[in-house]
Formats: sequence, C-alpha cells, structure tokens
Amino acid sequence: MKTEKNILIAFLLNFAFSVFEFVGGILTGSAAILSDAVHDVGDALSIGVSYFLERKSKREPDERYTYGYARYSVLGSVFTTLILLVGSVLVVSHAVARIVTPTPINYKGMILFALVGALVNFLAALFTRHGDSLNQKAVNLHMLEDVLGWIVVLIGAVVMHFTNFSLLDPILSIAVAVFIFVNALKTLGAALALFLERTPAEIDVSALREHLCHTEGVLDVHHLHLWSLDGEACYATMHVVADGDAHAIKKRVREELAEHGVTHATLELETKDEECHERHCHVEHTPHAGHHHHRHHSH
Repeated sequence: MKTEKNILIAFLLNFAFSVFEFVGGILTGSAAILSDAVHDVGDALSIGVSYFLERKSKREPDERYTYGYARYSVLGSVFTTLILLVGSVLVVSHAVARIVTPTPINYKGMILFALVGALVNFLAALFTRHGDSLNQKAVNLHMLEDVLGWIVVLIGAVVMHFTNFSLLDPILSIAVAVFIFVNALKTLGAALALFLERTPAEIDVSALREHLCHTEGVLDVHHLHLWSLDGEACYATMHVVADGDAHAIKKRVREELAEHGVTHATLELETKDEECHERHCHVEHTPHAGHHHHRHHSH
C-alpha cells in the first residue's frame, strides 16, 4: 500500500506543478518553462499509469493470472522508462536548437521558478524514495530527474544573470538529459531481463546446484529453473533425485534454497532408479557411500 500511496502523491504533486508551470510560462512568456511544463505533463501521465499498474500488481492470483499480477508493476517501469528515454532525446534536440539559435531568457523569472520547481520535485522525490519495485524506482528516477533539472536551471540562471552567458542553459540541460538517459537504460534493462526470464543476477546457479547436491539425501538435481516475477521474489522449479525420507529431504532442500534467496520453490522428487519422464533429461547417477555424491548434471 505504501508504494501505491507514494506514487499517487508523486502523481498529484507533478500534475499540480505542471499546471502551475503552464500558467507561469504564459505569464512570463518563457519558452523554456513552457517546454518543461510539457515534459512534466508527460511525467505526470506516466506516473498515473504507474500508479494504476502498481495497484493492479498487488492483486491476488486468480484463475486468469495464476502467478498473480506482479508483472504489471514491471510493465509500469517499462512504460515510465520509455517516456524518460524519449523525453531525454527531445530535451537534447531542443537544447541543440537553442545553441544554434539562442533566445533571450528572463533570468529573474527562471531563478524564481527553479527555486519552486526544485522544492516541489524534491518533496515528490522524498515520497517515492522508499520502495523496492522496479516501477517505483522508475518513478523515483522521474522525480530525481526533475529535481536535478531544476537545480541545474537554478545554478545556470544565477550564473547567467551575472555573466550573461546564455549558452550555459542548453549545455546544462543536455548534461542532465544524458545522465537520465543512461540511468533509464539501466532500469529498462532490468525490466526486460525479467520479461525474458533471465536468472536473477544475485543467484549463482552453479553454486546453488552444488549446495543442493550436497544436501543430505539428495543424489542429483536437474531441470533447475530460476526466475523472478517482479525483481524481488525469486522462484525455482527442479527435479530432485532423492534417497531417504521425502518430507525431510524437501524441508532441507527448501532451507538451502532460502539461504540462496529463493523464496518460492516447486520440487519434483524422483527415486534413483526412476527414469525421468522429461525427454531432454539424461542423468547418470553414481551413488557413493555417505551423504555426498558425485553427479553428472543435465544442461
């Protein structure tokens, strides 16, 4: 609930501020502030979508989505990040146009707006700071972008007010845009890795397999599959060739998995003489005395 509430607060702050910017842009006749207002409306829209998707992601699993709705949150992250990437490109192209044909800037108006802008967006960034979901991280990056942007505008406006070096404005906005672009690409990469079912980065598969195979009563582990739905909880399925009390072995295997950060596991137990019904599985078992065995792993 906290994540949703934070995203909602960020949305309301952003939307209210973009309206304030439009009014300010019209009153001061500043094209820079008006273009930032357009950017902020885009931000608010993407945060609104993120809020809706974050709420949906908390729904319990049902017959339509037996795994639950967690990926909707990741979808929110992709949407928000794509808007950030497009926004960064637009900011750079606008800044390049400003370098080519400089426009007069109302420095005093800029300083005033930058102060208010930095403060409002700092509050929004504070609200979205906590939260583990990729979606919330993408929203927080939006907020951080706006705070950075306004601080840069403020420093730029003060420097230009004293030096009249108007080229500083577009140069600084390019620097912020590039910073945001690089960070947004990282967030997008993390989200796409989830959709592509990549093994969670924090899990060392070979070490996990080794530890599982050295668990008491376990002769072999194959068909080991690891993935995450939302970048937080890690899931696993596997076939465990076991020799001993099935209940005790499953308990030990789950404890070992938990130590490696796997919170949800589906285990299929097989006996050492059983032929694995999976077509691609060819496992040789070479049981040795004691609890530790040498094994040939499939895959």
